[in-house]
Amino acid sequence: MTDANKTAAEGADAKKLGPVRQWIKDHPTIWEFILFNVLSNISTISRFVVTWIGTAIFVSALGLTAPFYFLIFNYPESGNGLGGFLTFLCAEVIAQVVNFFVQMKWVFKSDSSFKDAAWKYAILAVVIVVVNLVLPGYVTSLCQGWGMNAGVAGTIASVVNTLLAVVVSYPLLKFWIMPKNKEAAK
Repeated sequence: MTDANKTAAEGADAKKLGPVRQWIKDHPTIWEFILFNVLSNISTISRFVVTWIGTAIFVSALGLTAPFYFLIFNYPESGNGLGGFLTFLCAEVIAQVVNFFVQMKWVFKSDSSFKDAAWKYAILAVVIVVVNLVLPGYVTSLCQGWGMNAGVAGTIASVVNTLLAVVVSYPLLKFWIMPKNKEAAK
């Protein structure tokens, strides 16, 4: 095919695809990053739903509000105690399982085996959860030390947590945990 014919064929393809699909075809990595961020909200919604259900069961119905302290976990009675911890644990596990499948199948379209990807993802999820539990206190203290009020400091801590999770998890998921098979990438 000559260059002129090739250019004409590409132009015809672009008209068939429409502007959005053509942009996606022209910028697959940017589109993948957008999908990564947007579809992560499916796990966030799962986390909220399980949190509501868990709070209703463990805290309201069963009254498991005795203080709970273990390693880095600190759930006083005012934090719903043991029921709050169980709710957090269930919500986080469900959210991470949902996110694993969403990212693997819909975002990265990985053909990695489940057993190869799952243990790597579990390590990443634990690291991110621990950092998300520990880091906000330090960021909030730092911001308040700079004279910011609690609301602004908490917001900045949330932004830092989110950005750090994205900056760390996207490349690890794409290149280590859920890579595409070289044949599929062609």
